[in-house]
Amino acid sequence: MSKLIVSLSPHAHGTDSVEKNMYGVIFALVPALLVSLFYFGLGSAIVLATSVVACVFFEWAINKYILKNEKNTICDGSAILTGLLLGFNLPSNLPIWIIVIGALFAIGVGKMTFGGLGMNIFNPALLGRAFLLISFPAQMTSWPVAGQLSSYLDAETGATPLAIMKEAIKTGNADLLEKIPSATHLLLGSNPTGGLGTIGEVCALALLLGLAYMLWKKIITWHIPVSIIATVFVFSGLLHLANPAYADPISEILTGGLMLGAIFMATDYVTSPMTGKGQLIYGVAIGFLTVAIRNWGSYPEGMSFAILIMNAFTPIINTYVKPKRFGEVPAKK
Repeated sequence: MSKLIVSLSPHAHGTDSVEKNMYGVIFALVPALLVSLFYFGLGSAIVLATSVVACVFFEWAINKYILKNEKNTICDGSAILTGLLLGFNLPSNLPIWIIVIGALFAIGVGKMTFGGLGMNIFNPALLGRAFLLISFPAQMTSWPVAGQLSSYLDAETGATPLAIMKEAIKTGNADLLEKIPSATHLLLGSNPTGGLGTIGEVCALALLLGLAYMLWKKIITWHIPVSIIATVFVFSGLLHLANPAYADPISEILTGGLMLGAIFMATDYVTSPMTGKGQLIYGVAIGFLTVAIRNWGSYPEGMSFAILIMNAFTPIINTYVKPKRFGEVPAKK
């Protein structure tokens, strides 16, 4: 006998489900995955496989042995997606044991501590990356040069465009920015002079293809990614006009994890605002914080920290930016 669930109206029927959306995002990551294998080869495969397997295992183990849940959630795709996104935020020469620690923190602390999918305050993959960045700064800021397809731990490393930008600001020498690859190189993911960054951020075009797919399938809306990118363009453009030692807005947008974060991390259903207006506020704040941290903070990259900071403000945005309830009559002052 099936259980009858009674809820208040209005009722709406749709074909969306957790599994459908999770696997839809995973499919949108395929272009970036293929590009990472093309540039990093063995290193990318080891890091991504380790991250996904570790995240799935820890979610299964915590559900079964700690939370004692009868129904495990490893088949809904959320643990796989967390593993992929965590791996995309790591360098391709990171040792396996560090990846496992990051996966444990992402799933155990970032997700299951709050009660599992739908209850977490912060994006689990970004929380895992931030933990590793603070705990293992040397290993997390070592960037392999592209083309070493059979190399893993012994891969040759080089400076990324973000590191060059940081050095230009620190020294006030705008000539250093000439070392940054052209917009075409950044769009396609090639850097002839140095490191490329994390596994998933190397090719902006691949990430934009994923964005187009998710917009087409209505997995996400345009509000968050567009507001982040537009804010970064305007804010960094003003800084560049005021002082040429700051990078131009196109370079700011196409370098680092900005595209990956704006498209796949900031748009997480659970940790982002529910309304379009709230998402615009959220996106503008992330864009502003990203540029501020990149240019004036200790780390060259600011996207992860900006998203995590705004994750904490999402409940406040949802409270103060919400549509009027149907049939509500405003109280007279």
